[in-house]
Amino acid sequence: MNSPSTQYVTPRRLGIYEPIHQMSTWVENFKSNGNPNTSAPIIVEVDTRLDNQSEDTSHGSQGPFCKYEQEASKPFDKIQRRLAQNREAARKSRLRKKAYVQQLETSRLKLVQLEQELDRARQQGLYVGSGVEGVHMGFSGTVNSAFEMEYGHWLEEQSRQICELRNALQAHIGDVELRILVDAGMSHYFELFRMKTTAAKADVFYVMSGMWKTPAERFFFWIGGFRPSELLKVLVPQLEPLTEQQLIDVCNLRQSCQQAEDALSQGMDKLQQTLAETVAAGQLAEVGYNPRTGTAMDKLEALVSFVSQADHLRQETLQQMSRILTTRQAARGLLALGEYFLRLRALSSLWANRPREPT
Repeated sequence: MNSPSTQYVTPRRLGIYEPIHQMSTWVENFKSNGNPNTSAPIIVEVDTRLDNQSEDTSHGSQGPFCKYEQEASKPFDKIQRRLAQNREAARKSRLRKKAYVQQLETSRLKLVQLEQELDRARQQGLYVGSGVEGVHMGFSGTVNSAFEMEYGHWLEEQSRQICELRNALQAHIGDVELRILVDAGMSHYFELFRMKTTAAKADVFYVMSGMWKTPAERFFFWIGGFRPSELLKVLVPQLEPLTEQQLIDVCNLRQSCQQAEDALSQGMDKLQQTLAETVAAGQLAEVGYNPRTGTAMDKLEALVSFVSQADHLRQETLQQMSRILTTRQAARGLLALGEYFLRLRALSSLWANRPREPT
């Protein structure tokens, strides 16, 4: 006859085999020690405990273990939602960037086409004879509109970068992430210089006049843009404290900028004088193309070169300042530069909308 333990505890009820075998062995050993009367209650007690555990296993699948699984799945779900949000934000950023690049490419193609038309007009001698209005409406008006549209996109991107830099500095992000923003801001200014060079080839007088800028910005205009040495005087106080070596390097850079600016200004004065003498040497009755007009046109080509050299000096100044300053100082400098131009544009708006006394 089977022992009570093997009759009461079965593999079918527990779903396991090893505990039954071990318990049977333990009971047999207990009996052999001379305590047979206590074997049955002990077996029942052990069996009841195992039976309750079996019921918990079969009917309590929604107990603490399941709750633990649910709690453990919550961080995973949060991560999945965050990743989905990041993917969506990245997708929208790519779409905005793609649209911006397409707009720039469209504007570039228009400018190339207008340059070709301008070259054909130059070869046919159409600069003189149709009047200033004809030249402006035929070529410059379209070129200037395309540049102003492209410059408007540039300003929008600059405003976005200024906000991003401000938030990054307030959040005290690391230098690696901050360097990415600084490089992007520098490249954005270099893109403006490229745009101006292309526009100057089509209509150098328009770029030199600064009509694409606000009146307050034009007040500080110098050969199609800002004067680098004057801008350093504005920015350096915003970057303090600087080390002694940094102060020396900035001072040397300012002196180099002033020397280059003086050389370009003297060249501009000489070009203006020569051009005035060339135009004045002609006869009032002369109409159309003549050799003196061709000489004046050649001298105007030098004016385009002056704009390019001035922008090159501005670009070199920004690059040198980026090398002198730390990453965080460079970020503060770019932020101060962008906010300076924002304040100039705001000043123009305030002046235009100022209250006027009735006349």
